[in-house]
Amino acid sequence: MQNDISKLDLNGTGSCASFNFRRTARAVTQLYDAALQEAGLRSTQFAILVAIAKNQPVSISALARVLTIDQTTLTRSLRLLKKNGFIAISARSTMRQRFLTVRPKGGGALARSLPLWRKAHKEFVSKIGANYWTGLQSELERLAHIAVRLEESKKVSAHAG
Repeated sequence: MQNDISKLDLNGTGSCASFNFRRTARAVTQLYDAALQEAGLRSTQFAILVAIAKNQPVSISALARVLTIDQTTLTRSLRLLKKNGFIAISARSTMRQRFLTVRPKGGGALARSLPLWRKAHKEFVSKIGANYWTGLQSELERLAHIAVRLEESKKVSAHAG
């Protein structure tokens, strides 16, 4: 049986929340990646280092919750940060958790990155407007919580059924 793409009803797919958020996220990520390039970090690495620095020592599972990222994806990123000497990952604790801390080399990377990040962030916020950004940031947080709750309720329903 041959697939006939012309018969698919693709109406409404352009308003897909996932598509639009991912497109915007890619564009914003590229902006911050370019700004941080001089310091040798990508924006995703910067975000992880900042989250560890703010919460250290932090378990991998707690960090995954803070960043709203699955542990498998996070573990891949952590492996590279560890290989580069930016973070330390503890041995498993009595509760079978591993904890993360920023090493001096990671602190140096953050120190080099912060001015670059601040400049890019200031330019971005000034372009869209500080008040707009504050409202949007709040709304994005609300939407993230809604998406997480929807996903959690589906997992609960799947386990119950």
